[in-house]
Amino acid sequence: MKRERVIVWFRQDLRLHDNEALTDAIRSAEEVIPVYIFDERWFQDKTRFGFSKTGPFRARFIIEAIEDLRHSLQDLGSNLLVRIGKPEEELFKLANEVKSSWVFCNRERTREEVQVQDALEQNLWSIGQEIIYSRGKMLYYTQDLPFPVTHTPDIFTHFRKEVERFVRVREPLPVPEALNPVRLNLDWGDIPSLEDLGYEDIPADDRSVIHFEGGETTGKERLHYYLWETDLAKTYFDTRNQMLGGDYSTKFSPWLAQGCLSPKYIYHELKKYEAERGNNKSTYWIFFELLWRDFFRLMGKKYGDAIFLKGGTKKEVDTKWRDDHNLLQLWIEGRTGVPFIDANMRELRQTGFMSNRGRQNVASFLVKDLHVNWQMGAEYFESMLIDYDPCSNWGNWNYVAGVGSDPRENRYFNILTQAKRYDPKGIYVKHWLPELAELPPEKVHQPDLLSFEEQNVHHVKIGADYPKAMIRTSRWS
Repeated sequence: MKRERVIVWFRQDLRLHDNEALTDAIRSAEEVIPVYIFDERWFQDKTRFGFSKTGPFRARFIIEAIEDLRHSLQDLGSNLLVRIGKPEEELFKLANEVKSSWVFCNRERTREEVQVQDALEQNLWSIGQEIIYSRGKMLYYTQDLPFPVTHTPDIFTHFRKEVERFVRVREPLPVPEALNPVRLNLDWGDIPSLEDLGYEDIPADDRSVIHFEGGETTGKERLHYYLWETDLAKTYFDTRNQMLGGDYSTKFSPWLAQGCLSPKYIYHELKKYEAERGNNKSTYWIFFELLWRDFFRLMGKKYGDAIFLKGGTKKEVDTKWRDDHNLLQLWIEGRTGVPFIDANMRELRQTGFMSNRGRQNVASFLVKDLHVNWQMGAEYFESMLIDYDPCSNWGNWNYVAGVGSDPRENRYFNILTQAKRYDPKGIYVKHWLPELAELPPEKVHQPDLLSFEEQNVHHVKIGADYPKAMIRTSRWS
């Protein structure tokens, strides 16, 4: 028997396709009230080391995604109720007001999100209501895995081999055909602007790889572009480590992080593509990257708060790590004097995005070369990344810091080797460090070795136009 009225609480699942919470709610009730709460703590609070929990790039992306979600729901005959506040309070007030039976939502697994859903659950119990949890983040359902979450292999390769041989990816749930209109006279609320949330407007940087616009609509457009319009999926493996441009990698991650795209939907579109246009190592590698997302998610479930702690899942702390805010700030501002690091950090600061290759290098430099506490870097990424996902971000930092489940001991990146391999002509460096524009390819990654005469010839003064190197690049030669 259907209940009269339920609430669907949208979280990091800002889509209509493959949305289990929404699908279950429609099956369970005559009337569904979709809701999104801009959690004031995400946009006003600071991290432990003083960074905004959500930087302006991600905040703008979320706003755009909510605007798109509201339009999509209106097209189905419904709407999206929007509030700013604490979800456990705002949803409780709404549930009490509309006399709903249940609140449906997709379950989150990391600490802060769990605290919110637990607090809401306690509040709802006081009025005889409860939360009905669904799943929405992963490629695989945990119940389909060949092991319980607590026995998930700690090595990605072991996890991959066990999973991809035996577990099928379920079909994504379809977009609902329609929603019954809500009969109540509700204040649906205005979607806040960046300024409403306390941010200054940020002009787009024309050096950005692409313009990331939030929403299910643009997420699907990006997927269609990458697979069907351009055939870029055929060359992904060969191009994925490039540094410049919008087409060298999928760039699905911002839409995945906010749930504008379902990983199951990407997977099945990829399978359709392979069936029509052929499969190769590149198409497999896109699936491979989705597997990594699931692996980090499962590590977060298995180890809980350990992924956020200094010793990570290994519980091993390097005594060299220090909370050095001065070194951290030079790294943040891209003023280390090491061009490959500085270019990547300036891209992140100006756009909210950085390539995966760049992330690995700047993280290694901060932790292994500057010996700064890796948690400081992870928190800065949490603030700045447009595609921040707790498990993926902190899991990757665990890897680089050597406190995660990495089979390779003392993972270290030779920055000069990496720069010459992935930016051999210095095009990426010059894109973000125009002060080095006149340096020839053989000099651009080591400006600290320029003689005074060479500095004059190439119109760059080290220590004035470009910083002196914090670490001499000759150490990596």
